[in-house]
Amino acid sequence: MSAELLRIRLEPLAVEFDVERGTELVTALAAHGLEFPCGASGLCGGCGVRVRSGWLPASIADRQVFDEEELDDGWRLACQARPELPLVLECGQWRMDVLADAASAVPAAAHTGLGVAIDLGTTTLACQLIDLATGNVLGVETELNPQAAFGSDVMSRIRAALSGADLTTPIRSALGAAIARLAQGREGEIAEVLLVGNTVMHHLFCGYSVEPLAAAPFESQHLGQQLFSPADLLIRQEKSEIAFPPFPAKDAGKDGARRQYLVAGSIGWALPASCTVRFAHCLGGFVGSDILAGILAVNMHRGTELAALIDLGTNGEIAIGNRDGIVCASTAAGPAFEAGSIRMGMRAVTGAISQVAIANGQLRATVIGGGEPRGLCGSGLVDAVACGLTSGAILPSGRIADGTKQFPVAGRVVLQQSDVRELQLAKGAIAAGFRLLLKRLGAQVDDLHAIYLAGAFGNYVRISSALGIGLLDAPASLVHAAGNTALRGAKLLLAAPEPDLPRIEHFSLAADPAFQDEFAACMGFPNP
Repeated sequence: MSAELLRIRLEPLAVEFDVERGTELVTALAAHGLEFPCGASGLCGGCGVRVRSGWLPASIADRQVFDEEELDDGWRLACQARPELPLVLECGQWRMDVLADAASAVPAAAHTGLGVAIDLGTTTLACQLIDLATGNVLGVETELNPQAAFGSDVMSRIRAALSGADLTTPIRSALGAAIARLAQGREGEIAEVLLVGNTVMHHLFCGYSVEPLAAAPFESQHLGQQLFSPADLLIRQEKSEIAFPPFPAKDAGKDGARRQYLVAGSIGWALPASCTVRFAHCLGGFVGSDILAGILAVNMHRGTELAALIDLGTNGEIAIGNRDGIVCASTAAGPAFEAGSIRMGMRAVTGAISQVAIANGQLRATVIGGGEPRGLCGSGLVDAVACGLTSGAILPSGRIADGTKQFPVAGRVVLQQSDVRELQLAKGAIAAGFRLLLKRLGAQVDDLHAIYLAGAFGNYVRISSALGIGLLDAPASLVHAAGNTALRGAKLLLAAPEPDLPRIEHFSLAADPAFQDEFAACMGFPNP
């Protein structure tokens, strides 16, 4: 007897699919862009959905995350949902614009044919089809990273992989399908595919164990450039059972729940045997090839003046230097810049507060898509705290001044005291790493020609707010949003596979005895 299927509809995506009665929704929702920041453990509340039609009982985890009013309004954790009836769900997260490089062309390569440049990010994927003879961009594909079902940050992905989850097949399948959509029948003309990404994405795509990246000294033997043929990237379609959550959770029992994941999609990359698939080399530890690409994109390797590149994410990556030499490092900033650890945090999608300003003594919030605010994305978080510091509602120590441990932002959206602490930890880690790398060079901020902020957060954060919370101690005139430098640099690597680079030296901040003191010194906020 076949299992009964239930129809699930997602709003406002207007997407419908069927699932078996009583099965978990994690896999199906992840395939449509829903993220599970804590690896579907039920701890963070980041995968909230509202039941608009049908019924889902409130679980223990739901009651720990949502108040009674929210529960009565239909809010539930998607990672705990096992539907017994057809459902219409309003997604707390839905598809967002993925930052792609706006540059229309790169220098022509020494050979002809087509190339594909890929920025394999922890959250998003961005691919461009390039005419190698002219350098022109022929097409763009962007989507969310399908590994989101295993957590929103690299450490969650590491824990999932070490627990037996297959995170290699989903990303290979998604990229193979994206390349097919880009090529539109011209697959036979593709001569090379060039990927860049952070060290964890590098290892997971290439099929290497991430165990060396799970603990100090965070060193791996597989940081170099990796070459594949299309035949090396065959994808098996299989069902695998793994233990979830892959780390302790208070209501999960000793081993956690057991969940089955069916990896669907392409059975391989339909490219000619002569095509080379190349993942560019990492620079060391948690500094990946995305930073190598960024160095090329901002021309740091050719400049005579010192410049800095900072990728603000869960794993903050920093490079400073010029044509005479570059130093780089990574620092564990945590997910606050992406609002991943914030009580009412969410991605930069419809309903997220993206900007906060003070007008006539009152906070004014800009909500993506208009309507009622549902949470804060990273740029909105930084704005909100900067405004709190300006108004005196948040003290330089980080304490909320009135003692309530809550800072109202807009509508029902409030910042908790713990949210402010999370941002302090993130900005303190970046600021400390930046200072220590400058000291390595015997330089000061005044010696820098420019500071480039890379990635989506760096592109959208208000620079005055970033400086206002002490993320950087630098003049605003030095700081520039640089966009998707990883994708731009990947295109440059397609055109010139062996760029003329100066010595790039990687430093482990975790092993630096000065880091903790510097970190502690950077934790406080500046006086407004």
